[in-house]
Amino acid sequence: MTTPEVTGTGILRTALRRNAGAMAAGTVLMGMYQAAETAFPIALGLIVEHTLRDRSLGALALSITALAVIITTVSLSWRFGMRILQRANTTEAHRWRVRVAAHGLQPVARDLDLRSGEILTVATEDADQTADIIEVVPLLVSSLVAVLVAALALGLADVRLGLLVIVGTAAILSVLSVMSRRIGTATREQQARVARAAAKVSDLIAGLRPLHGFGGNHAAFLSYRRVSARARDQAVAVAGVNGVYAGTALALNALLATAVTLTAGWLAFDGRITVGELVMAVGLAQFIMEPLKLFSEMPKYVMVARASAERMALVLAAPPVTVPGRESPPEGGDLTLDGVRYGSLRDLGFHVSAGEFVAVVAYRPRVAADLAAVLSMAAPPGSYGGTVRLGGRRLEDLPVETVREHLLVNPYDGEIFAGTLRTNIDPAGTGRIIPEAVEASMLTDVVALHPEGLDHGVRDRGANLSGGQRQRLSLARALAADPGVLVLRDPTTAVDAVTEQLVAHNVAKLRRDRTTVVITGSPAFLGAADRVLVLDDGAVIADGTHRDLLADETYRLAVAR
Repeated sequence: MTTPEVTGTGILRTALRRNAGAMAAGTVLMGMYQAAETAFPIALGLIVEHTLRDRSLGALALSITALAVIITTVSLSWRFGMRILQRANTTEAHRWRVRVAAHGLQPVARDLDLRSGEILTVATEDADQTADIIEVVPLLVSSLVAVLVAALALGLADVRLGLLVIVGTAAILSVLSVMSRRIGTATREQQARVARAAAKVSDLIAGLRPLHGFGGNHAAFLSYRRVSARARDQAVAVAGVNGVYAGTALALNALLATAVTLTAGWLAFDGRITVGELVMAVGLAQFIMEPLKLFSEMPKYVMVARASAERMALVLAAPPVTVPGRESPPEGGDLTLDGVRYGSLRDLGFHVSAGEFVAVVAYRPRVAADLAAVLSMAAPPGSYGGTVRLGGRRLEDLPVETVREHLLVNPYDGEIFAGTLRTNIDPAGTGRIIPEAVEASMLTDVVALHPEGLDHGVRDRGANLSGGQRQRLSLARALAADPGVLVLRDPTTAVDAVTEQLVAHNVAKLRRDRTTVVITGSPAFLGAADRVLVLDDGAVIADGTHRDLLADETYRLAVAR
């Protein structure tokens, strides 16, 4: 299965096709609005014409009624037309936000050179600007209706006035369409720089505590300041381009309106049009500036929408690094690595039986990190040699969602989210062993410390918790998930020795008859494990119980506390 090609143009076409009904209704109503507004100066010209000629109260009453109908049509058509279009716009933006977010959260690794902060910008600002195309097209059509109605009315008075409007409008659009291309290029660059600034902020917030620890705050601030300054400079450049565009459009529109007014005055003075037709022409010349302004701005909005759609396409078109299979492993299965070669791993192979509690000691931290990456599928199957089997089935033959249901790898630096202790432990609200997980992770003291218990509020990234509390909260979440195979990496590096001993005992008790692998150098976990695997130079060099392995001096020195 391959990911279908996604392009910026394709995204815009999808948005237009999906909202064709709403756009058709909106176009009709906005066309009525523009036609009614155009009819207003025409009606005024006719009123003047008939009043001067007939001088009757009946004609005056009829004229007033006609104006009332026109005004009512203008009000209601605008109100309901914009309601339909804005609802469709908002709904479409929501659809793209959800789709981009879903791709950004997919566990399958993607070949995408965008950081999380940039993807966030794509999923918000770019999604909104792409959906604006739904309003742009009906407004473009309705503005064209207004220009054509005005040209037709003026042409009936004198063909030269109608031709002047048509030729002038075509000239204005030709000039502005050239300028709009520059706006599109500048806008794409601005969006990219703003996204990079957002990504920098996200990275700095994630590393705020380490920055405080080694005094890197000032250097980090200067780094962000440089990125933000580049985004600012590009925003100023875009604003300058937009200003030139808007000024040029206004000047050209005013020039056309002036030309229509002067031409109508000359024709009236020459006796070729009547006074009523002159009033109509002057009124249309003033009115036509608004639809012309709207009409002339459309190329700019189209270019902005296209630039945003192309940025969304970067996320949506990125193919998955691996194509998942369709099989499913048995519940509570075993875990096997056979000749795995990745990073620092060298033909790594071992087997963990179903229900076994195994500890893994890696003499080099890089080996532990690479092993965790392979098991968590942060390194997808296609990126390493050898085979990993879950319940006897290769990982590449399993859907990623299925792997996540049966195999959970909990990192030592698991994220903590804004919410409560409960929502961090059980995000889906389906956990069945939350009390047991809280007790096993020794999080009971944190729960007992607050009157709200598990409903105690947690700030973003666990800012109101200590390092040990955050680590135990992350461990409680992993235990509450109760997967068939659980892999923990250094789950107690931030807790004291006494608590660590209790946690190791509790985890072994809670996970009895459930496959568990703990990548750690903690003597407490090593002693609680059924057996210990020792890794050096990316391969298994020893396999036995913690007590037996202590006879080896290298092992003893590596795990001594």
